[in-house]
Amino acid sequence: MSVIIKDIEKKSPAHKAGIKSGDTLVSLNGNIIMDVLDYRFYQNNEKVIAEIINSKGKVKTIKIKKGEYDELGMVFDTYLMDEKRSCKNKCVFCFIDQLPKGLRESLYFKDDDSRLSFLFGNYITLTNITEHEIERIIKMHISPINISVHTTNPELRVKMMTNKNAGKVLDVMRRFNDAGIKMNSQLVLCPDYNDGDELRRSLDDLLELENMECIAAVPVGLTKYRDGLTELVPFNKGTATQVLDIIDEYAEKSTQKYGERRIYGSDEFYLLSGRDIPSADFYGGFLQLENGVGLWALLKSEVEEALAYIEQGSCDRHISIATGVAAYPLLREIANKCEQKYSGLKCDVYDIKNNFFGERITVAGLVTAADIYDQLKDKNLGDTLLIPSSMLRAEGDMFLDSITVKELSEKLNVSIMPIDNNGFELVDGILGR
Repeated sequence: MSVIIKDIEKKSPAHKAGIKSGDTLVSLNGNIIMDVLDYRFYQNNEKVIAEIINSKGKVKTIKIKKGEYDELGMVFDTYLMDEKRSCKNKCVFCFIDQLPKGLRESLYFKDDDSRLSFLFGNYITLTNITEHEIERIIKMHISPINISVHTTNPELRVKMMTNKNAGKVLDVMRRFNDAGIKMNSQLVLCPDYNDGDELRRSLDDLLELENMECIAAVPVGLTKYRDGLTELVPFNKGTATQVLDIIDEYAEKSTQKYGERRIYGSDEFYLLSGRDIPSADFYGGFLQLENGVGLWALLKSEVEEALAYIEQGSCDRHISIATGVAAYPLLREIANKCEQKYSGLKCDVYDIKNNFFGERITVAGLVTAADIYDQLKDKNLGDTLLIPSSMLRAEGDMFLDSITVKELSEKLNVSIMPIDNNGFELVDGILGR
């Protein structure tokens, strides 16, 4: 495969070497360039020999000198240099299959691209990975790899993911482990499928991999749009408690074997079970925040640290916070602490029930603008409405239902401020600092 160069950054090594936009990159130091991983890996040399086909079809060999880790400066049509690879699974718990019609097209794309696991931390199933990709990961020592495991039972994994290749996951992970590739794994648990003894089996297998850095269990998310899909039941207080008991049992085994806890339940399991969420030091390096593991504890810890550095004061300020049902108790607690720090501050917190996806969905990241508007349109929201930035797409401008922040702001007649999951930023937003 060869890749057309869309542009060349001015004064870059490639520009100085005479490479032009419209040229085609064939290889670097004799290695065929297939995509961004090849390009990024093989450009890391002080001396690079690039094989180029120019716009006239002539093959040229160009020698480039640069700093070992300096970028060559070539720009391509897409970041990956080709198309993202979609998922070929039909998982019984797939959240995308539970989306209603009419959302923006990008939300229906099922990503299962090993390159995005390394570049952006995406989780992949390994069911669609090729032998070439496995060997390349080992050769390049791409680490860590984030893997959606769900179960290590081959027959059960095939059944849950409706993919005949799904049962090979443990074999691939053992190859990565033997090559020293660090891994993180995610288990989306479905009651009566992969919890109970099946969860124990998975944890037994995963603990055998010394390069498995972190294992996270999260409960299946069920929207109200499941007509025609596999019948699944949600976790309740009893079944969530059973999961946490198993996780604690195997966390103790992990501590005995590796000297550290490598197995965690998501915050949602603690909320469902009614157990107190552990403190921040429980979560080590917070390796699976993206799976909701330790988000609550980290935010609470950061807020406490931020408030410790702020002197008592006063202000004439009224703001509001909109969040999901699950996070409401923590946000209310944080608001109370800020009000105690600053007299005259009024901070209202609203738990937005998820009418769009169904009330079983309680996380803030799946709250829509329509639900916020319907539930806050008659409220006095004060000077500013704070929302978690997780409610918005990556560009930070639009909710899941394609309503923009600007549009919602105009409808509610209030300034809206998105806040990252950062306690210091949250305190500054509340206090108007």
